[in-house]
Amino acid sequence: MVEIRRAVACAECGLYWDGGSEPPRCRNGNHEHRVFEVHRHLDPVVLPGGTRLTAASFDQAAPYVRARVPDYGLYLDPRWQPPWDHGHICWPDFGLPTDADALTRTLRAVLERAQSGQDVEMGCLGGHGRTGTALSCLAALSGHPVREAVAWVRSGYCAKAVETPEQEAFVAALFSS
Repeated sequence: MVEIRRAVACAECGLYWDGGSEPPRCRNGNHEHRVFEVHRHLDPVVLPGGTRLTAASFDQAAPYVRARVPDYGLYLDPRWQPPWDHGHICWPDFGLPTDADALTRTLRAVLERAQSGQDVEMGCLGGHGRTGTALSCLAALSGHPVREAVAWVRSGYCAKAVETPEQEAFVAALFSS
């Protein structure tokens, strides 16, 4: 589900803040503050078997603002550079990961972290293609039937998840052997 919220920006100070719950960060009454809508994924996902993690999209206004900082983040786009412990997978937007074996190893490690109780976050830019594909792989690693993993992610996380036919085929091929 996409979170829609109001945000406020002070262009003069370069500050952004949540328009619904945070007090203004800019205290200068002479600055013009612009209100805008932010569409963002920062969604809890419960994998088959009950393991929890958070799926995120990159919010350029405030990419690292969280109610609680995750213990670990796996990011599928190099623009993510959060201040918390994290890793990256080389994976072009709308494409496939460049190293399927590294992806599988990394997703197994992420799953182990989440299963041990760590707060784990995973995301790309929009939270659909790469994130949805990785969530489908995690569903399969969690015991969900591979042929149903993409449909599971689309119904339980976001209907736009797994953007390309190649990404959908990748999930099936990754676990076919």
